[in-house]
Amino acid sequence: MTHEARYRVHYEDTDMAGVVYYANYLKFIERGRSEALREAGVDQRAMRDEGIVFVVKSLKADYLAPGRYDDILSVRTDLIEMKGASATLAQSVNCDDVKLFEAEVRIACMSTAGKPMRLPKIAAKALTSL
Repeated sequence: MTHEARYRVHYEDTDMAGVVYYANYLKFIERGRSEALREAGVDQRAMRDEGIVFVVKSLKADYLAPGRYDDILSVRTDLIEMKGASATLAQSVNCDDVKLFEAEVRIACMSTAGKPMRLPKIAAKALTSL
């Protein structure tokens, strides 16, 4: 199952030429991951209050085509693999039928003290629904 979130490109997301600034794709996929988890039932604020957080462990990214001011972007998130304390997600940013950006993101579960931890059951269940 794929989670999809939609965002409009605002002027602040672009460079002087009206093209999406490369680092902003990372913001778009972060929002997409957060929305996917939220809609699957994970309350990251409550997790943080319990001393548990997600961190990005690694990321591979490819920029394929430019996004532009006022485009409507679709951020898609899919689970590739889940282990005891981490998950690997495939994410893409599309405009209409054109893929602009794709990334493979490995997120890990940690305590707020910085120690690795197993994924909470609710988070593991939510991730398997992607």
